[in-house]
Amino acid sequence: MIDLDDTDRALLRALAEDATVSAGALGRRFGLSQPAAWRRIRRLEEAGVIVGRRVVVDREALGFGVTVFLGVKLATKGRVSLEDFERAVTAIPEVQVVQHVLGLFDYRLRVVARDIADFERVLRRRIMTLPGVGQVEANVLLTEEKRPGPLG
Repeated sequence: MIDLDDTDRALLRALAEDATVSAGALGRRFGLSQPAAWRRIRRLEEAGVIVGRRVVVDREALGFGVTVFLGVKLATKGRVSLEDFERAVTAIPEVQVVQHVLGLFDYRLRVVARDIADFERVLRRRIMTLPGVGQVEANVLLTEEKRPGPLG
């Protein structure tokens, strides 16, 4: 575990908001030289606090207007291994997130589709035919509010 000061937290918040901002711009924003800002960012990367940088893609702009969260309960855990299910479900491009969870369901999936008819096709032809699928519950995303993480 690494000790973070206020400047480290501010750098993390700024990078979480826009990972493309330069060390020089961050330094100017937080009263650091470019090399000092870069050293702090590098230290956070080496400590595993920063594990990558991502591009946020607008799914709607790409034609994916529907997001559905699926709860999936496997029919029989003994007959189909969790690894077999995970391997098969991660091969479906519309499945964006696979979470193995504890509770009523075994897995929680985030699925994107062009529209409800497209989602139904993905559900029937791809998800319901996966090895071991038993019960499935769907929740269609209506709105989503992005909130700052634990440093916000």
